[in-house]
Amino acid sequence: MTKHGDYVPVSVVIPCFRCSKTISRAIDSILYQTVKPMEVILVDDASGDETLGVLREIENLNSRLIKVVLLDKNMGAASARNAGWAVASQPYVAFLDADDTWHPEKLCIQYDYLKCHPEVALCGHRCTLARVNDELGMLPNSVFAKMISSRSLLFRNAFSTPTVVVKRDIPFRFPDGKRYAEDVYLWQLIAFEKLKIARIELSLAFIHKAAYGAGGLSANIWRMELAELDNFFTHYRRGRIGMLILLTIVLFSVAKYFKRLAIYSMRYLFRVG
Repeated sequence: MTKHGDYVPVSVVIPCFRCSKTISRAIDSILYQTVKPMEVILVDDASGDETLGVLREIENLNSRLIKVVLLDKNMGAASARNAGWAVASQPYVAFLDADDTWHPEKLCIQYDYLKCHPEVALCGHRCTLARVNDELGMLPNSVFAKMISSRSLLFRNAFSTPTVVVKRDIPFRFPDGKRYAEDVYLWQLIAFEKLKIARIELSLAFIHKAAYGAGGLSANIWRMELAELDNFFTHYRRGRIGMLILLTIVLFSVAKYFKRLAIYSMRYLFRVG
């Protein structure tokens, strides 16, 4: 078992785009881990504002741990994650978004699980939508994980990206330039290639905005839906799924879209009412 205070062979990759107000909170959640990663890679996705200056300040304060990578033009989180992944030096790569945070025991629990299960290529866990004044709950002594199948990932994204740790050397990456549903596409691809995927049934990350509709635009939900449908048709064209599965998941996805749209509409009515 990993001891508190140890450094573990994990590179953390954080895509950064105009995140000057939230990135310090994300970094603090890494620095407060009971075990520390070997490196943290901050990828500035051509923010064009004060973000790069804030990232440089963080790098100067933690030069042994943190390094900044610059992109020449804005490419989106998928490409930024790939850029960080490309320079990662450790055998495992963990992802965190610039406006989210981790439970202090996250890396300790997840790395110990991966060390005990070397056959697992991708490991995620549950997460919680953070609210003001939320306190950290007590974690159970035992850790339970379940295997995630390719078929289940077609119907539901089992992981939020800030929960995921992958083996660095797997031959798959996020689809460059894709800005919606890019994460679940990678999880699906890994699963279709028969690599093992596991989810730890503990909430070890905190998401600080709603999963959809948070930006206040229902158009974002539609773009997410189009991207999800594009994932399905890509899998179909490449022979990973058949026509019957394609029709089933498209119908299921469209039904989910209308449910999400209804939830967003209710939130909007409550805000303006």
